[in-house]
Amino acid sequence: MTKLAVLGASGRMGRAVVRLAKEAEMTLVLALGADAVGQDAGELAGVGRAGVPVTSDVGALAASGADVLIDFSSPAAFAAMVPVARAARVAIVSGTTGLGADELALLDGAAADVPALWEPNMSVGVYVLGQLAALAARALGDGFDVEIVEAHHHAKVDAPSGTALRLAERVKAAREGLELVHGREGKPGPRKPRELGMHALRGGDVIGDHTVHYLGEGERIELTHRASSRELFARGAVRAAAWVSGKPAGRYGLSDVLALGGAP
Repeated sequence: MTKLAVLGASGRMGRAVVRLAKEAEMTLVLALGADAVGQDAGELAGVGRAGVPVTSDVGALAASGADVLIDFSSPAAFAAMVPVARAARVAIVSGTTGLGADELALLDGAAADVPALWEPNMSVGVYVLGQLAALAARALGDGFDVEIVEAHHHAKVDAPSGTALRLAERVKAAREGLELVHGREGKPGPRKPRELGMHALRGGDVIGDHTVHYLGEGERIELTHRASSRELFARGAVRAAAWVSGKPAGRYGLSDVLALGGAP
């Protein structure tokens, strides 16, 4: 049975992970969080007493016996935890968004010693959207302009979303020479042929909507994914944790978990 540590256990995503981990018959051995310290992680998640109090002591990971750490926290918390997990030889599964080059470099380094998986969106549907987005960009060619629009709740702190940026990477890999442009205002002039537009909407309680628009002469195509529950991200992370536990050190992605091959 996989022994699980959760970083961000007192947050919405962390609580969902604790709930789903119990359903997946994983053993929660450590709950890390900055809030609700001392409270039982199971009770906090609404699944009954787990006997694991929330703690802010990241050093507790080494003695926890965890096989894998699921992280839904912040870039700062992620950066602080990755070296700890690496030293403790605990596999890492992270869905934290807003990571920059420095944080991802830490993960790349850790992958020399532990299995490390990061996805800004743990949804299977979003992964498939990325494959379709690349396929459409390649098939439609330069006759279609491409624009990406994402929408999230008003409390989201980063823009554009990590998922939208990953979609842009997929499209750019499929159609060389595209230049990412973030929004438009004033009089930027006619749209340049090699632009890839990116637009971020914030408001209400939107969990996450992502649409890739392909705009041609006399026709247009829209590929859309809409999340209606945050639980789907937690479910993807738990599935990834079960898969990555016991794997050799290295960088992994959701494509490995789903056995669908690499991104197109």
